[in-house]
Amino acid sequence: MNRVATRALAVLLLVAVLVGGLGFFLWEYTTQASAWIVFPGSPHVYTGNNIDCGVVTDAKGTLLLDMRQNRTYSEDALLRMGTVHWLGDRHGFVEAPALSHYAAEMAGYSLVNGVYAYGETAGVAKLTLLAEAQKTALEAMGDHKGTVAVYNYKTGQILCAVSTPTYDPDNVPDLEADTTGKYEGMYLNRFTQSVYIPGSIFKVVTLAAALQEIPDLQEQTFTCTGSYEMGVDKITCESAHGTQNVKEAFANSCNCVFAQISQQLGGETLSKYVEEMGITKSQTFDGITTAEGNFQVDNTPVNVAWSAIGQYMDQINPCAFLTYMGAIAAGGAGVEPYLVENITVGNTTTYQASTHRSERIMDAQTAKTMQEFLRNNVETRYGPGNFGSLRVCAKTGTAQVGGDRKSNAMLAGFTTDEDYPFAFIVCVEEGGYGASTCIPIATQVLEACKQAIDKN
Repeated sequence: MNRVATRALAVLLLVAVLVGGLGFFLWEYTTQASAWIVFPGSPHVYTGNNIDCGVVTDAKGTLLLDMRQNRTYSEDALLRMGTVHWLGDRHGFVEAPALSHYAAEMAGYSLVNGVYAYGETAGVAKLTLLAEAQKTALEAMGDHKGTVAVYNYKTGQILCAVSTPTYDPDNVPDLEADTTGKYEGMYLNRFTQSVYIPGSIFKVVTLAAALQEIPDLQEQTFTCTGSYEMGVDKITCESAHGTQNVKEAFANSCNCVFAQISQQLGGETLSKYVEEMGITKSQTFDGITTAEGNFQVDNTPVNVAWSAIGQYMDQINPCAFLTYMGAIAAGGAGVEPYLVENITVGNTTTYQASTHRSERIMDAQTAKTMQEFLRNNVETRYGPGNFGSLRVCAKTGTAQVGGDRKSNAMLAGFTTDEDYPFAFIVCVEEGGYGASTCIPIATQVLEACKQAIDKN
């Protein structure tokens, strides 16, 4: 009897193991099957390192890449060069995380029918990028290294984002033979993967913090003699700006005044606002993760001052700062950026993007004041006519990078036109002054975005 009971128990245990194993398999199948199908190297979806089951277009339907049969890029060389950092190359030197992220949607995968479930062998991914704007941006950057980007701060659509140096994936340069440094860092997407010393565009952050933290800031007057002593150290300006209020000091990009403001704020308070406003945080969208920025202050007043001015240890990622400017334009709460608009396989939409609003980073009144100050910069310093037909609010920056290298030129801002809600950023490595270098680039790209949107 004991032997029968033992055998029965063993059988029950075996059945339990089998049922448990089957249950685990079914759970894994229902939750992880799409990952199994589209893992890198899957013959269903990949050839070598590249996804090979779809077509990619811009927002207007212009072909950017046919990923079937060894990847066929656009016939336009300028467009190939302007989009390679988003589409990747044939050899895997440049990654295309967004395409890999949506591999299951591109393959038309369904749990019941597997890949190509909708009777097609190629999904069509429509990006938010505007082909004509990409080409214009690349031409506007010329031989400069850096990035220029525009996004819709109401929807989150990335309308243009170019990284230079770049190259033609159909005519790959011989890097080993290049002794000029022309292609240095060409595999890097500077918009998402790089960080820059911000220079004076960081005063946009310091000003927003000060407006919220110092109640009488706009009633105060400041004096700039060209330098501001802080113990044995001093902060300098290129010229003496005299007596100013904070609005005038912001337009003049007065280091001495912002050093004084930094003393009223203090390092801990400024750090708190940098954290709350997400200036240095990494962002994730469409399988893309951006580089983290950096903001460190100590108790040394001069270091706090240089941090408030956008130097010292400050580093910003262009994408993160772009969305920060968009949040100001939108009244204090921005939207998350995205690159992929939708994916269709046959007549079926397997993915559709939507707008995701970020947490509020400043109150509406502060955002409104920031808009007024940034517009005043354009009206009193940069010249409204230099920005074409759009109404622009902006701040320039000249970021000192050390050594014998020229300063980086920076520009960040947004438009207030209802039909063209653009936030933008321009970063030009060793470009010198932000106004003279970056404004012409931004103007060309903004106009290209406007014209592309206006086309039917």
